[in-house]
Amino acid sequence: MLKAGDLMTKNVVSVKKDTPIYEALELLRKNDITGMPVIEDDKTLIGIITEKDVLKLFYADGGDQDKTVDHFMTQPAVSFGVDETLESVCDLLMVKHFRRVPVVSTKGKVVGIISRPDIIDYIIELRRQSVEMNSETNSISTAV
Repeated sequence: MLKAGDLMTKNVVSVKKDTPIYEALELLRKNDITGMPVIEDDKTLIGIITEKDVLKLFYADGGDQDKTVDHFMTQPAVSFGVDETLESVCDLLMVKHFRRVPVVSTKGKVVGIISRPDIIDYIIELRRQSVEMNSETNSISTAV
């Protein structure tokens, strides 16, 4: 059975809790992502910062300009181990309406992230392979 570690994106954009919030916003937009893990120096997961978390900046009166990720992040972050099943990940993404979830080592270090698009790409690839296999089967049966 497919595991979270098999499908995760390994190159993870992340921030630390003392990152200025506007710097984090720029990272989200620059990398075209909707959220990212918040980590300690040793890559231990401590939270997640998402577009939803920072929407309250719309209502800011200017006092939030000097705030950091720590003021906005969701913690603790929900995460999965590399050996968790893809089915478990999908179940959570559907039930909790999350868009992404960090993947961590047994020691809680961020080693990847798995998102809805990662799973959708996998579904498309499965479909493509199925169509190719059916085409080859049909070609063989008509050739006989």
